[in-house]
Amino acid sequence: MHSLHFTAESSSNGVRERDFTLDGVPGVLWSPASGAGRAPLVLMGHGGGAHKRHAAMVGRAHLLVTGCGFHAAVIDAPGHGDRPRSAHDEQAIAELRRAQAAGEPEGPVVVPYNARLAELAVPEYRAVLDALQELPEIGADGPVGYVGVAMGTAIGVPLVAAEPRITAAVFGMMWPDALLDAAKRITVPIEFALQWDDERIPREAGLALFDAFASKEKSLHANAGGHANWPRFEADSATRFFARHLGRASSSPA
Repeated sequence: MHSLHFTAESSSNGVRERDFTLDGVPGVLWSPASGAGRAPLVLMGHGGGAHKRHAAMVGRAHLLVTGCGFHAAVIDAPGHGDRPRSAHDEQAIAELRRAQAAGEPEGPVVVPYNARLAELAVPEYRAVLDALQELPEIGADGPVGYVGVAMGTAIGVPLVAAEPRITAAVFGMMWPDALLDAAKRITVPIEFALQWDDERIPREAGLALFDAFASKEKSLHANAGGHANWPRFEADSATRFFARHLGRASSSPA
């Protein structure tokens, strides 16, 4: 097993932030600055065109750390952030820009591109989880969750379907086309958000993906507005969801 290498560290407002790399994949781990004891871990997935330090990732991480005492970690998806784009990435981006300029549906471009990213990213996330669970403040038997919307869902659904250590997940805003088979294998508690007036992902598509999850406990959060109007209070709801399903930090290291 390859080792996690921490490359930078800082602390502020009760949150310890550590940059890391694993086999060339860069990521960030946020933790309670106090280091009081073992705590659950939430893996996060960023959206398309974003990166590990996008404001949404930093904001979610701080909510999870300060609100629950959890650890939160995210990696740059292939072709995003500090990872170079491949020729395939460049071609897909060009096709997406052309479709957007022509007013054509984005799904036929985004769905296969995200499916390819998931093929690459799922093994990376599982390797990162292996390495993070070697840290004494996380541990091999600690609870693990996953949160990611949009592209974070395209990667997260196959990840959660393949990874039994993840016991609760938050998804949203993604086409179902490449995800239905994986969603049908997921039985852990799910919270799912969609925008009722999403101009990119039809309402029926989001509902089809939600319906496909085999989870006995799953909640649908439908908010008015378009794709970019996703309300920030859903991040607060996700934090409460993980507090219910992952528990709280322990008072001392195991």
